[in-house]
Amino acid sequence: LGCRGYHLTEHDVETAHGVLHVTMRGVAKGNRPTILTYHDIGLNHKSCFNSLFNYEDMQEITQHFSVVHVDAPGQQENAPVFPTGYQYPTIDELAEMLPSVLSQVKNVIGIGVGAGANILTRLALNEPSLVEGLVLINIDPCAKGWIDWAASKVSHTHTHTITSDSNQVLVYLILI
Repeated sequence: LGCRGYHLTEHDVETAHGVLHVTMRGVAKGNRPTILTYHDIGLNHKSCFNSLFNYEDMQEITQHFSVVHVDAPGQQENAPVFPTGYQYPTIDELAEMLPSVLSQVKNVIGIGVGAGANILTRLALNEPSLVEGLVLINIDPCAKGWIDWAASKVSHTHTHTITSDSNQVLVYLILI
């Protein structure tokens, strides 16, 4: 059993663009959508979402939904080192990997942070019937890949003074 008594299953899913590590929390609940999470660059689902999903008030919500946490390639705990010459998937390819993970799911409500928000947005554009809604936090819609995204964050940090804006979180709810 996982945190707070929920059953957790972890497995790797082979896709056309590589392997994704997936953690399923709970079981599908009738016709309800599954909550799908995708973390930000340099994080994994535990470091990005554990505090949210283990928060006491969140238990009222999660008891009614199954949750699928996706870790980007090589981001899960104890991930093996990529082989020499490994070509990391592009943002578009990372989004294209998700339907393979969700083959047993009718629809999802995605929660994405940073690069994960960008990936889930692309999933919604590619597979609109699969995505019931999105909660997007700190999205960079112009990033073309993880390296571009990271470069824009570093550039932003070094060229702007830190203000209260740096503490703001932008949340978009898009219902399809």
